[in-house]
Order: sequence, then C-alpha cells, then structure tokens
Amino acid sequence: MKRTASKLLPAVFAAALVACGGGGGGDGSPTPPASSCAVTDQKAWLGNYMDDWYFWYRLSPRPQASVYATVGEYFDALLYTGSSAAFPRDRWSRFESTETYNRFYGDGQTLGYGVSVAGLEVMGLPFEPLYVRYVEARSPAAAAGVQRGDEVLSINGRSTFDVISANDFSALTPSAAGQTLSLILRRNGVSRNVSVSSAIFALTPVPADGVLTSPGGRKLGYVVVKDMISQAGAPLETAFARFRAEGVSAVVLDLRYNGGGLVSVGNTVASYAAGNAGSGRAYASLLYNDKRAGANNTSYNFTAPASAVNVGRVYVLMGERTCSASEQVINGLRGIGVDVVAIGDTSCGKPVGFLPSSQCGTTYSVVNFESVNARNEGRYFDGFAPTCAVAEDFRRVLGDRNEPLLNEALAFADTGACSRQAPASAGTARALSEQRRSRGFVDDSGGGRTDMIPR
Repeated sequence: MKRTASKLLPAVFAAALVACGGGGGGDGSPTPPASSCAVTDQKAWLGNYMDDWYFWYRLSPRPQASVYATVGEYFDALLYTGSSAAFPRDRWSRFESTETYNRFYGDGQTLGYGVSVAGLEVMGLPFEPLYVRYVEARSPAAAAGVQRGDEVLSINGRSTFDVISANDFSALTPSAAGQTLSLILRRNGVSRNVSVSSAIFALTPVPADGVLTSPGGRKLGYVVVKDMISQAGAPLETAFARFRAEGVSAVVLDLRYNGGGLVSVGNTVASYAAGNAGSGRAYASLLYNDKRAGANNTSYNFTAPASAVNVGRVYVLMGERTCSASEQVINGLRGIGVDVVAIGDTSCGKPVGFLPSSQCGTTYSVVNFESVNARNEGRYFDGFAPTCAVAEDFRRVLGDRNEPLLNEALAFADTGACSRQAPASAGTARALSEQRRSRGFVDDSGGGRTDMIPR
C-alpha cells in the first residue's frame, strides 16, 4: 500500500545533492551551446548539460556517447536508474520538439484528437470495460460528439481487449495534424462508429466551476483545473470571484487529471484557496544540485489575489494523474497548515521538476530540482495518499454532485469524516497503479504531461 511520503529532508544530504537552475558552470550560466546540430556535437552538448544541471548527475550513468547512434538513445542512457535507496529511477525526464513545447506553454494549444481514456484503471484487466474519461472541449473529439462515459469497444480496428492486454494506447497520440482515429463507442447500449482527424486546438485549462450546496446547507466552491498554463489565469479569477461573492465555506479543487505545468500558476491556484493564511508565507522552494544551488535555488511565496477566499478547508480531488505542479499545490497548502482533505486515489509521486533547455529545435525537460514546502517537506515519491479513498465513475460528468469524488467532498463537509462505504475498486486501482510505477508511465491521455516548470 502506498504511503504519503512527505518527510523532512536530511540537511546534509540535501546540501550535497540539491540546487536550482538550467545550464552550466557554478556561476549559474548556461551550458555552452553545441557547436553545430550534427549528432556528434548534440551528444557532446547533452553530456555536458546533464553533468551540469541534472539533479541526479552524481548518481546517473556516464556512458560513452559514441556507443549510441542517436541523440535520443544517448539521452535515455544518461538517465538515473534508481541506484540509490533515497530516490526511485527517473521516469519523468523527456524531450520533445521546441515547437510542441512552445505551442503548449506559449499558445495554450496542443496537437491531438482530444480524447483520453481510463486505461490506467484497467491495466492488466482486459475483460473490463474501457471508458472515455475526458474530452477536451475545443477538440476534434468533442466536435465529433465523443463524451466522457462513452465505452470504447475498439481503437483503429483493434479491440480494447488487445489494447489493454498490450498496455498500448499510442494510437491516441498523433504525430501530425490530419491523421485519423477510428473508434467504436457504445452509450446506453447503442454502438456507433466515430472518425476523428487530429488537429491543433486550444486547451481549456479550467473546464468547469460552480458553487454547490451540501445536503447540510454548506456552500462549496468547485473548480476543475486541468492544465497549469498561463491561460488558466482569467477563468480562475472569474471562478474565485464568484466563490468569494457567494461566501463559500470551503473550496473543492478538482486536480484529478492535472499533470502539472507552471509553478506560478499552481501558486496562484493555491493562493486563491489559502486566502489570508498564505499571506507572505512560502509556497515552495526549488532546490537544485550542488553545482547550481548557490545561483539558482528559488523560493515562491503565496500571493494575495483580490478574489482569494478565506476558508477553513480545501478539498482536493485527485488520483494517479495528479502530478508534479498539482501535487505541489497540495504540499504547499499543507506546508502552511491549511486543512487539505484529499479525495480519490494516491497521486503520482513527482516532487521534482524541470528547467527546460533547447538545442537545435529540441527541448529537453530533465529533472533539475526538487520542491519542498514551507516546512521543508518533500520527496513524496510514493505520492500523497487520499484522506478518503474513492473510485471514479466515468459515466458521471465532472461537476455532477453525484460524481463519487465530488459527492464525497459534499458529504465530508457535513460530517467531517469519510463515508463508511468507499468503493472497494479504489483499492484495486491503487494496487494496479503499483504496476504503473514499475512499468513506466501509461499514457492513456492522448499526450500527457507531468511538469513542474519554474515560470
């Protein structure tokens, strides 16, 4: 069983390993750029960069670059393998085209079909139904009528039994615009064929919000935060202005599908919820390796948004896809003593982040730092365990008061305790998620991210 692994960092070990940055020598300057975009020069730059900035540079392999034919193969060989009992292997560092990175974090857009399925929940269970769990509002899938709760019978002519057995959801992630995804879906006993073409579309980082009243008459402000990107700013302000105006007594942050993003946006989310409790206090400190620490270690303080609410409790709806900058929200709030009630399943366990660096059209997001809260708590590599373990019902739309996670928050608001009958399937999901940790990230999201970026 997973445990909440927030713990005080050993000061000596932290000093030996930790710091914050993005580039080269002890003065904080970047690693000198590659002399050309030739493979040999790119590998040379990558080796130097990892030695300068990689959080686990002391523990990671140091293979000969010449052994690897491509930069990607060399990159994989440089990643920390989990040789120290203090840290699990690096399952997060990655690279992508700079165009893709800038599209997401600059334009708030992505390339895809816009449909995500509940593959994680059926890992190793090919006879179980596979449901659509999320559809991006402005995506091709949404335009084609795909909805959360649709049962997926086949993907590109391949039965879901085969897809689940192979643990292969790659068909949901196109490599270019104009590719086709063919689905057979079933809803209310009726099957239909759906064909979707991949495209670049705008993300909807805050897809739902509202004020709900518990059975006992308590008002709770509910908001779904899907992506920690700058475009979340305006809808967050609108949502919390409403919460403040209506005098909510608690806030429900739905972060179940939030893989993270910008630290500044997570800080804003936490600041809205913390209200006066966060004023002037530390939200998070980013600690880099010993080469980078002096010039780059950084602390973020809670801000004071005009529409912040002053509530005694924050409910966080979460699960295995709650990762990185969204887990940082939980850790940051708990660091200043906010009562955070976590509902759902154990979070992904990524208390580390990236300071992305680009070369020759490729952006490398490698683990550069770890994050701790005001009490110096971090290293929650086992994830945060839920206060109340509740399994999802993908047939309920997000924001429906009868959706199990949200319903549990409403009930807890009245009783101050978890309901007596948490679904047993939540335990199954937690057990299956252990397989995910051993086998690597299961991307059932059509292109998921697990980011914590200091911007």
